[in-house]
Amino acid sequence: MNASHEWLRAFVPHQLGPTQLRDLITNRCATVDEVVPLRADLSPFVVARVVEAARHPDSDRLSLTRVDAGTGELLDVVCGAPNVAAGKMYPFAPVGTIMPGGLQIQKRKIRGAVSAGMLCSARELGLGADADGILELDVDVPPGTPLLQALRLGDTRLVIDVTPNRPDLLSHLGVAREIAAATGLPLTLPEVPAGGSEAPAPDRQAKEGRAGAITVRLEDAAGSPRYMGVTIRGVRIRPSPEWLVRRIEAVGGRSINNVVDATNYLLHELGQPMHAFDMAKLGGQAVVIRRARKGETLRTLDGVERKLSTGMTVIADAERAQAIAGVMGGAESEVGEKTTDIFLEVASFDPGFTRATRRALGLSTDASYRFERGVDRELPPTALARAVRLITALAGGRVEGVPVDLYPVPLERRSLILRAARVARLLGERLSGTEIVMLLRSIGFVADVAPGTEMLMAGEEIAVLVPSWRVDVEREVDLIEEVARLRGYDAFPDDLRPYRPTAVPDDANWHTARRVREALVAAGLLEARPMPFVAGAGDAHARVANPLAENEAHVRREILETLARRAEFNLSHMQGDVRLFEVGHVLEPRTGARDAESTGGDGPAARLPREALRVGVVIMGARRPPHFTERNPPAFDEWDAKGLAERIVASAFPGMEAELEPVEDGDMLWRVVLRGATDGGAPRAIGDVRRLHLDAPAWASPAFGIEIELAEIDSADVAPRGRSTWSDTPAKEASRGGQASDVARAAAGRQSVSGTAVGEIVGRIYAPLPTTPAAELDIALVVPESLPAMRIEELIRHDAGDLLERVVLLDEYRGPHVPAGHRSLLWRLIFRHRERTLRDKEVEGRREKLLKTLEKELGVRQRTS
Repeated sequence: MNASHEWLRAFVPHQLGPTQLRDLITNRCATVDEVVPLRADLSPFVVARVVEAARHPDSDRLSLTRVDAGTGELLDVVCGAPNVAAGKMYPFAPVGTIMPGGLQIQKRKIRGAVSAGMLCSARELGLGADADGILELDVDVPPGTPLLQALRLGDTRLVIDVTPNRPDLLSHLGVAREIAAATGLPLTLPEVPAGGSEAPAPDRQAKEGRAGAITVRLEDAAGSPRYMGVTIRGVRIRPSPEWLVRRIEAVGGRSINNVVDATNYLLHELGQPMHAFDMAKLGGQAVVIRRARKGETLRTLDGVERKLSTGMTVIADAERAQAIAGVMGGAESEVGEKTTDIFLEVASFDPGFTRATRRALGLSTDASYRFERGVDRELPPTALARAVRLITALAGGRVEGVPVDLYPVPLERRSLILRAARVARLLGERLSGTEIVMLLRSIGFVADVAPGTEMLMAGEEIAVLVPSWRVDVEREVDLIEEVARLRGYDAFPDDLRPYRPTAVPDDANWHTARRVREALVAAGLLEARPMPFVAGAGDAHARVANPLAENEAHVRREILETLARRAEFNLSHMQGDVRLFEVGHVLEPRTGARDAESTGGDGPAARLPREALRVGVVIMGARRPPHFTERNPPAFDEWDAKGLAERIVASAFPGMEAELEPVEDGDMLWRVVLRGATDGGAPRAIGDVRRLHLDAPAWASPAFGIEIELAEIDSADVAPRGRSTWSDTPAKEASRGGQASDVARAAAGRQSVSGTAVGEIVGRIYAPLPTTPAAELDIALVVPESLPAMRIEELIRHDAGDLLERVVLLDEYRGPHVPAGHRSLLWRLIFRHRERTLRDKEVEGRREKLLKTLEKELGVRQRTS
């Protein structure tokens, strides 16, 4: 949804700037993704005062002026406008300014006189057609004030991400309603040009009526619950006035003509799509809302011939379809330069029908976007009256007859009861009925204390009538959400309150995954959460029905498929030390007798991919961070990978026997075999340890991967009850009412991991890998034995500046060339700028400053030999 800052100000006379309004809207109802200044091309222009003005001695048409542009000195400017006068304020383009037409202002001589800038006309600024004189400004601002600030010329577009449950926000009226409620300012519809006609009261009928000479018949009430129309004769199609063009362009539209622009204006203003037909092109003086006929076609306004299906609702004349209901009009009845009489449609179309039609045609429009989310069914009378007034003011004409309103089943507004006690229970804070009523009324709800209830805060019941535009409010809990939102989430306390624990036990797989995560984090690994989609190949991978991207249209068969890509990404950024793991799901097509047995034969489950919960690990590079006692730490090898696999199995399946069997099969090193619980069980291979072949540079260390299956996920509602897979531990049987063994309780998380004490992981910090090269600087310092290295590191981190990324103590030395009672410490400082490559002099400057500080503060000097 694109909204205009100035258009919203016309609804609510607020004084908020674009960024303030962005924050208000984001905090209350919908995220504002972007704030786009629309006349940024005028930002170089300033307001200037002409101090002196005299005729050019060598020209009758030019004037020599001295201009105060707020720079502290007067500028000589040659002006060719007849209306320049001393003491007046004008728009001024300094030297270097690029005009809206593309011309760059330069300092140059004109008839022997130097001109350092230009005083501008309205046409030169793109603010009008007047080019006879410069634009005189009636403003009370000091010279040098930016023109956009002085005149408020620069409208700003707010790009609002409206969620599907709030279609009322797909209009300036809906957003302005929220602004008015937040600021307490009045909400009014913007003024339209004077001279328009008032629409007569409509004639409401169920199925058929007349709008002037046009007979309107509603045959498909399911596709169009309400249909209004009006005939306007004698219009003149012309270009739209400047104010309307600016409104349309402010929301990203394009001006067409005064009638079409008026309908588009009201779509964005009220959220009500409407369409104007050229009456001369409607056959049989009739408008019929019906289903499309078999084989029927229509050439839409975009010039494409479209084949219609019988499930689509169309607007037809007596002979053929003229528009696709809720989506787009037809080219045959388009309003053009020769149009004199129009039939204006203002209707409600069913969201489900509109969505199905839009998807079948592959055609999305501003109208369909709103109709398929839900347009207020009570809005058409207001929208039609405003459209008549606006169109007749812009294009002339008169209403013939009275508007028709076909409305077979009027909408009944939803009535709900809101209990103050329920509000307190859900929000954790007791609110009075008076406050709740005030909040709900601020955005259009009709709310009052229910009759017959006591006026005690704990027992109040509030009768609420939901406004027709709030299609998302259906239950009491929806009203409570509105109360919380309107009061402000930041107004609620953030302290922990008593709560009622649930009686439902946690899923055993969740406990298994938690134990594995804690064990791997304790081992120094980092968790990754990539998307589970891969390129795939043939039938080896299950394909997604509606993929996010065609180059990743399949679901992975292994965790290592995606972790390997993450490792390669690290290598491409010169990061060779990789310790990544993921606990996630994989899917693979079902094959073999085992899958047929586990799903009960050739049933629905046999056709679904097999889903499993697995853990994957990728390790490569240094086994541990460098330390001055170990300059080059050893790299990960296959035995490190084997040890991690053993740790995973011990944490995932405590009390169960597992074994890593050596394998001589290509890159596989060990096979992980689970032999079952203490009460027996068939051995089962649940994973492996392998070498990984990555797209890696020559300097990269060998990479090793681990993948272990933690549980198989049953296909929902298709596996016969009582049939179990290997992952149906006795813990599952216990949840069905059976008795669980000690081993099963341990597997379900009711016992701690033997021999391991792991703390709760309370949070992780994620940062993108750098894309610019680092600059390394080594400094050897002679340090007294009594001075801890920690003191030096603290000073380095404090004084080296924000470009310092890392400090590493590489070496400690005692011996020749080092005074007695001292030692030599070698530090490596790594600097990096996140957006550019550092220059040598930047790093050297920090080195010199740091050495001076170390000597001054700690008496530490650089070692020179």
